[in-house]
Amino acid sequence: MRVNGKQWHAPKKAFRPTRGLTSYEARVKLRADQAAMKAKEKEMKEEKEAERKARMEALKAKRAAKEEKERYEKIAEKMHKKRVERLKRKEKRNKLINS
Repeated sequence: MRVNGKQWHAPKKAFRPTRGLTSYEARVKLRADQAAMKAKEKEMKEEKEAERKARMEALKAKRAAKEEKERYEKIAEKMHKKRVERLKRKEKRNKLINS
């Protein structure tokens, strides 16, 4: 029988906070597991980003080469073939010097 007379309430038990208590070894193991998982996720993200950057660089290089080729073709329509070849070589030398 309850002391206060409210028998319709469910009987309560004393509050003992043992549910959250874990051993030190268990906490250390959990932290290590989480750190390993986080490192793996970071590695995977970096790998994915590197692949994306490589694709973008390849695309940029391809577009630049196509643009340059079109430009030389346009010049070739107006000029003599040998002069265009000389211009190409000269521009390549300038690129090497400037970079």
